[in-house]
Amino acid sequence: MRTLIDISVPLRSGIASDPPGYRPEIEYFTHRDTVDDVLAFFPGATRDDLPDGEGWAIERVSMTTHSGTHLDAPYHFASTMNRTSRENGERAITIDEVPLEWCLQPGVKLDFRHFDDGYVVTPDDIDTELRRIGHTLAPLEIVVVNTSAGTRYGHDDYVQRGCGIGRDATLYLLEQGVRLTGTDAWSWDAPFTFTAQRYAADHDPSIIWEGHKAGRDIGYCHIEKLHNLELLPPTGFEVSCFPVKVHAASAGWTRAVAIVDAD
Repeated sequence: MRTLIDISVPLRSGIASDPPGYRPEIEYFTHRDTVDDVLAFFPGATRDDLPDGEGWAIERVSMTTHSGTHLDAPYHFASTMNRTSRENGERAITIDEVPLEWCLQPGVKLDFRHFDDGYVVTPDDIDTELRRIGHTLAPLEIVVVNTSAGTRYGHDDYVQRGCGIGRDATLYLLEQGVRLTGTDAWSWDAPFTFTAQRYAADHDPSIIWEGHKAGRDIGYCHIEKLHNLELLPPTGFEVSCFPVKVHAASAGWTRAVAIVDAD
């Protein structure tokens, strides 16, 4: 028997799920609100003709493809990818072109909750955690990162919480055949407030969005705003995270689920 664990956040308006200007807005219409909408399809009908005098419940949503738990396509990171294998790279794929086999694979959880907010994870950190859990990465495994942001979704400090995965650490995963990663933080990279402080100190442009930009060398996807990673074992589960097929888009929303094997 398998256990299904929902590792997606609920899409909500009115909470600090994203920086200002990027937060989703949801307008709710009840069965009473939409009676006239339903009746407009049936000339001559009245409210009394509708069961319980009700229309339908619907919602209107204004959001980006990066709202809620979503899968980023390589196109989000840059216009090209796979520069490691081709001198000038190739066109970065959009979310509707992501191979489906990337989105249903065995999962590996790296527990990085002990790192400070803003810390940038290195390849050595990944090696240390893999040794701790006794696992060797295999191609196409989905690697998810549990950070201190995991339990802060919806709180005012969520966007500033959690560690980030650096360029070298990201490439370390990709060079071992990983093509899809994930985090319970707002971003795969360290929170921008911390990166901005580092940039102000030494003006090193290479640190800006460095984990994402690794996709220019090797194309990959990652999931952001995962949830409930604390409930997962280090290994012994699959991740299902098929994205909504938005034409030519940089991301797609996903109901990410962990499928845990029976003992």
